[in-house]
Amino acid sequence: MTNQAQLHEELLDALTAGGSLRTDPWKRAAAAVPRHAFLRGGFFRHTTVEGFSAWEPVLEGEDGWLEACYRDESLVTQIAGTIVPSDVRGQITREPTSSSTLPSLVLRMLEDLQVAAGMRVLEIGTGTGYSTAVLSTRLGEQNVTSVEYDEGVAARARTALAQLGVYPTLVNGDGLLGHADGGPYDRIIATCGVKTVPVAWIEQTQRGGMILATIGGWLGASELARLTVRDDGTASGPLLSGQVSFMLARPHTPPPLGLLPDLSEGKERETIIGADVLDDWTSRFIIQFAVPDAQRLTLNRHGHTEHVLIDVASGSWAALYEDRGRWIARQDGPHPVWDAAEEQLGRWHAAGTPAVEEFSITVTPEGQTLSW
Repeated sequence: MTNQAQLHEELLDALTAGGSLRTDPWKRAAAAVPRHAFLRGGFFRHTTVEGFSAWEPVLEGEDGWLEACYRDESLVTQIAGTIVPSDVRGQITREPTSSSTLPSLVLRMLEDLQVAAGMRVLEIGTGTGYSTAVLSTRLGEQNVTSVEYDEGVAARARTALAQLGVYPTLVNGDGLLGHADGGPYDRIIATCGVKTVPVAWIEQTQRGGMILATIGGWLGASELARLTVRDDGTASGPLLSGQVSFMLARPHTPPPLGLLPDLSEGKERETIIGADVLDDWTSRFIIQFAVPDAQRLTLNRHGHTEHVLIDVASGSWAALYEDRGRWIARQDGPHPVWDAAEEQLGRWHAAGTPAVEEFSITVTPEGQTLSW
């Protein structure tokens, strides 16, 4: 057995033991697709430069490249929207914009998609093409359509798939619009995060079909939802357990904060719930449904730390700080940010803080709502 084959087998054994890979059809599909074939352009390894977070390239054939391809880790494949590993010598301190998702999450989501033979699937976010290949192996390439927003990423995925002899329908375009020409689909799966589930996805899914997507927001908390499309053109369904995180689709990323408002203005009141709840993943996820356009930052002002939520579009903001054991909120703008957050959290606490697995999401043309 070659080193690559052994590493592949060991990874699949670990994913099976961990519960990500659960059924024989997906085990066979995963065994047929070598992950390293989609990482021949290399990846970026996290490092630090003078205390700052940075990335350094690891290219095919270098020490550790093959072993990393078969570890259950996400591997960054693009930085700052255009930069790939072969472009860099040394380190780079920009933000990642594309990655090869950790295999356990890819395969767990494919299992959660609940497909059957002959079903047609639309994948949003081709990425490296690895998940596209596994889908095509399981369902047949004629039943798989995949959309990638980034032209360079799409081209590299197309090449990697072709080298394995896999030819699904590949589309370079805005995945938030789906791909109506190939619809309707039995399943839609998104390998990027979304702030709101696009109506186009619902319209392009068969009635009774499912959409599997990671719903998140600008406070940095997201969860995986499996929605069933109803006869009335709405979709609803549960959240699946586990804190699932993907990079947001680029059109759903937050706008620049720009010039901050005068945080000395506004009305103050003592809060019922303090800003320390922002350290809790589930609390942040819930708050995002009350203030979906709010972004968070912390500032040191007047001898204490202020936790600030800002809605750039409306100009609304809230700044919270702790004073002798009490939390104080100072707010301004047309929509009191912390009032809305506190009301939403209050309903959750009144219900006994049910777990994420008891949450459900409903999407209509008017928007999406969270309930429990």
